[in-house]
Amino acid sequence: MSLFPRAVRSARLIGVSTAAAALTLGVANTALACDIRDFSAVATCDDNGKGIIRVTDTDASGTPAVVTLYIKMSVDGEDDRNLDTKTIEHPTAQGVSVDFAWDWSPGQTYRIHVKAGNQVDDDIQPLLTTPSQGCETPAPTTTPSDSDQASASASASASASAAATPSASSSETPSAAPTGPSDSPAASPQGGSGTHLAETGGGNGTGLIAGTAAALVVAGGGVVFALRRRRASGSH
Repeated sequence: MSLFPRAVRSARLIGVSTAAAALTLGVANTALACDIRDFSAVATCDDNGKGIIRVTDTDASGTPAVVTLYIKMSVDGEDDRNLDTKTIEHPTAQGVSVDFAWDWSPGQTYRIHVKAGNQVDDDIQPLLTTPSQGCETPAPTTTPSDSDQASASASASASASAAATPSASSSETPSAAPTGPSDSPAASPQGGSGTHLAETGGGNGTGLIAGTAAALVVAGGGVVFALRRRRASGSH
């Protein structure tokens, strides 16, 4: 084989390989290019029952995007009112979202415009229409006050104590001790007619007795003296 046909064959192989590589690179670049189809929007509610509009960007190329929210006021869009603008700095293929805190009403229509580099300058399609039912504010949770907790605790303690402690009438029957007349005499009130076991001080009859005894002593002495004197006179 001559050198020239061999060179032609080598050049042909190189050209085919280059074309395949270019085609592969072009497909890859197309797959990574930002597109309006990478964006989606939904009307939802936050944890406080307020309406929000959430826009999600799944652009794998990571191109920053400026998102503007409009409320539809006319069919041609000329009178649409600009509500807010947000920027998605670092989108990923897994999705990065931004929330517009707009307390929407049921049945409203919104237009979301996206500007991402020189690749996207378009509205998300279809236009966003909010659900027919609005957000509901969650019911407030009531926390019992300290006084209510203390009352409940006291009631529970009293109930437990009553259940654990049997009543006196059901647990034991007291026996009545027999009673009888007292063996010791009752003390009479002072100045009454009762008899005292011990009494100090002079009574009403003490002076009369003492006087009578003294008179008898004096009389007896006089009799003895008279008898002695009589005996003395008889002996002379």
